[in-house]
Amino acid sequence: MVAERAILQCLKKNQANYLQALKGIPRTLRMMYVHSYQSYLWNHAVSFRVQKHGFDQVVVGDLVLCKENCTGNETSYFECENGSENATNDNTNIDEVSETDIPEETHILVKVVNEEDIKSGTYSVDDVVLPLPGSRVIYPSNEIAKVYHDLAEKDGIKLAECTHNVKEFSITSMTGGYRRVFQKPKEFEWELLSYTDGTQPLVETDWDIIAKSMRNSQEPGTEPDDKDIIMSREVSQSEEDLDSSTAQGSQMALKMSFTLPASCYATMAVRELLRSSTSVAYHKSLNES
Repeated sequence: MVAERAILQCLKKNQANYLQALKGIPRTLRMMYVHSYQSYLWNHAVSFRVQKHGFDQVVVGDLVLCKENCTGNETSYFECENGSENATNDNTNIDEVSETDIPEETHILVKVVNEEDIKSGTYSVDDVVLPLPGSRVIYPSNEIAKVYHDLAEKDGIKLAECTHNVKEFSITSMTGGYRRVFQKPKEFEWELLSYTDGTQPLVETDWDIIAKSMRNSQEPGTEPDDKDIIMSREVSQSEEDLDSSTAQGSQMALKMSFTLPASCYATMAVRELLRSSTSVAYHKSLNES
């Protein structure tokens, strides 16, 4: 209710100043709304790209991260800003997305794929990126760009120009950024575990690890307090249940661990691995069954 309260408080002071009421919303929250809309357009563009061209090939018109010195009209140079932002200035340096999208690169050079790139095989599908709309990005030269503009126009928004005088609430005031369309998990590890009781944990939680560490570090000759005893019993019981389920297990569980960069979600990676539908309707049906 932070945004609602801020708007109502401003309107209470001046009922006719709707712009000032919107500016009453905390700046970080206002920026989150704009960033969410950028992601909304990006998600639709990615879905269309996968449906149209699949996930195993680069096509003419795609945007890719440059591997060589790229120059010309079909390239875009993007520099992530590492400096701190001035929280009191709402009209400058308001884009906070680009640093987290491709964090390992401070200087990003992208280009539009042409026929020569396809023939040479220089780029793979792992190099394909799509833009988060802003004033310093370029769009693919194929039909994917139309997805961005068509969706924005339905909402009365133009991605290339500001249709009103309030710069802060224009998508063109954002510098934009790029995200990889396909991201592979790193440091992937997996293990099969047998179990019989689905109510018992199969792995140690952080709390279990801390409790075990405290128990092992207990000085000789000192009496543990009640809290340590309870924690020790919980860990011991968990270990016994795990050993028992492993020995007599009749069901199998898959334990996975992996690392993803910012703007990626483990739930989506698991769904892809299990070939599970990502549609909202499908997951609603799981809750109903």
